[in-house]
Formats: sequence, structure tokens, C-alpha cells
Amino acid sequence: MQLFDKLSQKAKEHPQRIVLPEGTEPRTLTAANRIIADGLAHIILIGDPKEVLGMAQELKLDHIKYATIVNPADQAVIDRYAPLFFELRKSKGISMEQARLTTANPLYLGCLMVKNGDADGQVAGAMNTTGNVLRAAFQVIKTQPGIDVVSGAFLMLLPEGSPFGTDGILIFADCAVVPDPSAKELAQIAVSAGQTARDIAGITPRVAMLSFSTKGSAKHERIDKVIEATAIAHEMDPELILDGELQADAALVPGVAQSKAPNSALSGRANVLVFPSLEVGNIAYKLVQRLGGVEAVGPVLQGLAAPVNDLSRGAFPEDIYKTIIMTANQAIGLKGL
Repeated sequence: MQLFDKLSQKAKEHPQRIVLPEGTEPRTLTAANRIIADGLAHIILIGDPKEVLGMAQELKLDHIKYATIVNPADQAVIDRYAPLFFELRKSKGISMEQARLTTANPLYLGCLMVKNGDADGQVAGAMNTTGNVLRAAFQVIKTQPGIDVVSGAFLMLLPEGSPFGTDGILIFADCAVVPDPSAKELAQIAVSAGQTARDIAGITPRVAMLSFSTKGSAKHERIDKVIEATAIAHEMDPELILDGELQADAALVPGVAQSKAPNSALSGRANVLVFPSLEVGNIAYKLVQRLGGVEAVGPVLQGLAAPVNDLSRGAFPEDIYKTIIMTANQAIGLKGL
């Protein structure tokens, strides 16, 4: 069974409430219509109901009528969620009037619905920048206990028959958010990536902390950071199968691992690769994607207390559809279902 077949099956068994703040955006509506038709999630659209239903009618989307539509201009809606935002941000000097204005912003309203327990996750970015999507999530939903940093992981779906990863899947992190993580942040990225492997890929994580050195083969302060991060990650999650510092071949090729790192718990069979910086991770995933004919799915945002995922503004309806499914599975994982 292919990855998204498995994710869809799990989403159907445990339907989650996914809020889409860009409720009048045509690609988003097209994806939402398909999600509802397939019974994969309860969809909440933010927007003027007349505009949402008018666009749905124009696009001939017959299932949008089954979505919950929340009007951000409805004063009853503002009355419900503005006090929550005020409580979250009053230490920053925000007034109630400012809280009410911010609550009317669909990105913030969606996150407030998640924070209040009225939704399980949010997907946005077809019309908004990554910075705006993340800012709302940071200010409202915040991070998981013990995690200070939000990072981005890609699921790399390898060609059939590939000897790498597990079930044809590798997880790459961080490839999207944190430019130069500290040792503590790198450890948190590793633990979060392990959770992504379990919740979305459905695999037991085997995490490699990558470097240009394997077990002391070179000396440099950048290597020291990876070594320290490995130790911190072990303390954070002692049951996580994780090792470092490792070069990529020692992480992925059993024969090389036997030579370079014979005592490694990974034995050259890593399925989660944690890169020491964003530039390395971003370059690596794009090279693997283009040169290796690999499908790169993501980025999946990880580390938040509830899932919020960002879309490319050039996303196709299929991309949004898949992101909603992944977000639902993250929510399921966070609930321990």
C-alpha cells in the first residue's frame, strides 16, 4: 500500500477537524471538496459564507455545502475568540481592541479555533506568505512541551526498489525553517523528525545526525555541535534510535557503516536524516529530488503543539489535498490515536 493510501485510511478511521483560513481560494476549495467527498476530514472554511458558496457553485464543487463555514467578520465569532487571543498576548502589551482586530484575520482565527479545541489542525499558504502563516501559529498555538523550535521536514518518496530508508521513505530535516540551529535546537529538530516519521510516514524512526565527520574522523566546531546535539537528543528521548556524528554514507550504507562506525546503533540503515544547517538540508533535498527522481512531499512543519502546515503559493489542488491528509495524521499522532 502506498504512503498516501495508508494516510488516507487512517484519516478516514479518525476524522479530524481541519481549518482552511483561505476559504474562498479556488485551489483550496477544490482540495476541500475532494477531502469531504472522500470522507477524510471535517473541513472548516473561513470566509464570507456567500462568497465561499458562490465560488463553490462557480467551480461546480458539490460537497462544499457540507463544510463548516466561519465568517471572520461575524461579531459573535470575534466575541468568542478575541478574549483568548488577548490572554495569550496581553503580556506583550496588546489591547482588547487590537485582539479583536487580529482575531478577524483568518490565519489567526483558524489558529485560535485550534487553540480553543474547536479544530485539530490548520492548512494555509496558498494566498499567504510562510512568514504570516508561521507568525500566527507561533503566537497562538506555540510549541510542544520541551520543544522551543519549529522546523520543517520533507518526506522523500524513493523510486521503487531503492535500498534506502524504510518502505521507500526517507525523512529529511530541517530543510525549511531554521537557518543555523544551535546544538539544543538541532536536538529538538531530531526528536521532532522522529515524531514525523512515526505519525506521518508510519515507520519506526532511525535518526542519523549528519556531519562531514564520522565518529571523530575530523575535528571542527561544527562537528562539536552535532556531537552535542546527539547527546541532548538522547536525553530528550532515550528510546529513540539515534546516532551521530555520521557522514551520509555511514548513515545509509550498511557496508560503509561497518567500516566507519561499526558500533553505530543505526548500522547504516537510517531513515531520518538530520542536517546540521538549513543550507545543507535545503540543498540536499533539492539535489536528491532532481537528480534521483525522488518525490519530495512537504515541508511538514513539526514541533508545534497542534499541526499547522504551510503551502507553496504555487500549490496545486493535489498538493493541498495531500497536505490536509498529512495534517490530519499529525493531529491523530499528537492525540495518541
